Amino acid sequence: MKQVYVALSADFIHVGHLNILDKARGLGEVTVGALTDSAIATYKRLPLLTLEQRMLIYSNLKGVKSAIPQTTLDYTENLEKLRPDYVVHGDDWKSGPQSEIRQKVIATLSKWDGQLIEVPYSTGISASQLSAQIRSHGVTPQNRQSMLRRLLSAKPIVRILEVHNGLTGLIVENTILEKNGDRLEFDGMWESSLTDSTSKGKPDTSAVDVSSRVSTIDQILEVTTKPMIVDGDNGGLPEHFCFTVRTLERLGVSAVIIEDKVGAKKNSLFGTDVDQTQDSIEEFSDKISMGKKAQVTKDFMIIARIESLILGKGQRDAIKRAESYINAGADGIMIHSSSKDPKEVLDFCAEYKEKFSGVPLVVVPSTYAQVTEKELIEAGVKIVIYANHLIRSAFPAMTKTAESILEHGRCLEAGAACMPIKQIITLIPETFQ
Repeated sequence: MKQVYVALSADFIHVGHLNILDKARGLGEVTVGALTDSAIATYKRLPLLTLEQRMLIYSNLKGVKSAIPQTTLDYTENLEKLRPDYVVHGDDWKSGPQSEIRQKVIATLSKWDGQLIEVPYSTGISASQLSAQIRSHGVTPQNRQSMLRRLLSAKPIVRILEVHNGLTGLIVENTILEKNGDRLEFDGMWESSLTDSTSKGKPDTSAVDVSSRVSTIDQILEVTTKPMIVDGDNGGLPEHFCFTVRTLERLGVSAVIIEDKVGAKKNSLFGTDVDQTQDSIEEFSDKISMGKKAQVTKDFMIIARIESLILGKGQRDAIKRAESYINAGADGIMIHSSSKDPKEVLDFCAEYKEKFSGVPLVVVPSTYAQVTEKELIEAGVKIVIYANHLIRSAFPAMTKTAESILEHGRCLEAGAACMPIKQIITLIPETFQ
């Protein structure tokens, strides 16, 4: 029989996909190329279903002989391996970003007189729209929790932005930028102790208790679907940290980051200007180990935050701690620095990449803001957290508006800096009103 190749990435099979598969089935034996998470992540959000789940669905569709992974948007590797007589695709890729992929398919097929068959695009329906509609109703804690590990496997770097309430969560959820044909967005949220405290008008000294933090986390998760990493400060007593781990797991949080300090909390960015005490390697390693033993799910991550560079103890101490924390079960390491020069962080990254490349490395470039994501990827960083920028930008904007009303004795002039009232009313999806 003639061999036919069809590539699919969708969670949800709709009439358009069935039209393509029906055409393919009439031409011969059908092999479906299931785009992997890493291939899909280059142009849109990860699907809700994993590659294994999608391949199982595809391989059980009527007329499909088998499903195999397609690791890139480029079909070439699979086509040269299978040498199919036909590739079947919708005709929607004749223009736009996929047109170059289409031309490569035609060129590759021409090597053995293969043919591209294009099916008229089914208007009014798309898998992306269906996925967005499903996500608008929320996700299960288990589905959200597993997303961070999938992102770490699929993307060169996972981009995380700070949130401190439901509104900022919606900003992370919905902010998308198209640039040079690429789709740019944030992959997840950072629920920061600093910005949570600040949004409540309290100092970043653990003045906001765990119950209040959990309430804020729950409010954010209720209106979003992207994964969340929580700032766990130092985790508290090891016995208490075990309960925190299970609480965050139940909510669907993907990871908690705890710092290796003890005593009354002082924000790390004060560095050695204030009295801060680093925990011993042994005690903090035990805390990590207890937390890992307490967790119920396999997807939840405990990430150890190393304060050695903040406290002037240098790279040797930081690397020594990283090794011990990883041996204790840490799922990742965050290296922190208050320096305005990224050099000490990048130096740490270079040695870390050589010794612990399989364990994700996290950075927070609040002070060394000039470093680019491209440089971080080259250094081996897997997660970058923009840790406080939404609240830092919101405060001056709101202060300026308040001053304008006072200065003019009316709100007309302030309106230029405000979004239209109709837009604010319709900002929140109806499903959440």
